[in-house]
Amino acid sequence: MRAVPRHVACVMDGNGRGAQRRWGPRTAGPRAPAPPRNHKKEASRAAGVEWLSLYAFSTENWNRPGTEVDYLMRLVRRVVRKHAPLLLARGIRCRFLGAADPRIPRELAQDFDDLATLTAGNRGMTLTVAFDHGGRRDIVEAARSLIRSGTQADDVTERLFADHLPFPDTPDVDLVIRTSGEQRISNFMLWQVAYAEWVFPAVLWPDFRAPDFLTCLHTYRCRDRRFGGIPPQTNGDLS
Repeated sequence: MRAVPRHVACVMDGNGRGAQRRWGPRTAGPRAPAPPRNHKKEASRAAGVEWLSLYAFSTENWNRPGTEVDYLMRLVRRVVRKHAPLLLARGIRCRFLGAADPRIPRELAQDFDDLATLTAGNRGMTLTVAFDHGGRRDIVEAARSLIRSGTQADDVTERLFADHLPFPDTPDVDLVIRTSGEQRISNFMLWQVAYAEWVFPAVLWPDFRAPDFLTCLHTYRCRDRRFGGIPPQTNGDLS
């Protein structure tokens, strides 16, 4: 297998707990500088990762208290606007997976569109931000798209189905990193993570630094990815 995963996806878990640890209430974060996050993208790019996907806000996160949702919207907008020039300068293409709910503030939705347009011509690493994303919803929408296209049931293949998912050029995820020690999929890119390796570092996302990311890449290199097969035989025995 590749020594470096082509596509790494991160479930950014622990932001609320990180805010509580530092400043008290979960929504106290905006009163303090946002934790630096660009080092993760830089570490990914330097290590040779071609695709990086970040789970920023799920369809289920709308069920959180309104004050916390408002905080997340403000925080994401500030991060997007702050890092847009650097993403452009470093040749990183940025895309947003989901981002369709009318409850998303109009200004934030415009920032998403502007950043995607600004970086569309970049040919370096592709950064996908999953915001208002749900893996089940993506699968349902792909099924609806196939039905609308008039595809016959016997003609549906995995490849054809994947072509109807959002951003069908996105390769399957090789490695998922979920911070904070929680071990759940949380409806994240369900189709794309079917054969991904998972790593669950205990560190909260705001404390997750480049060395932590590189440790996860090392863990990936030590995995034996067989995709349902068996290990190679050595001297007639399974090794």
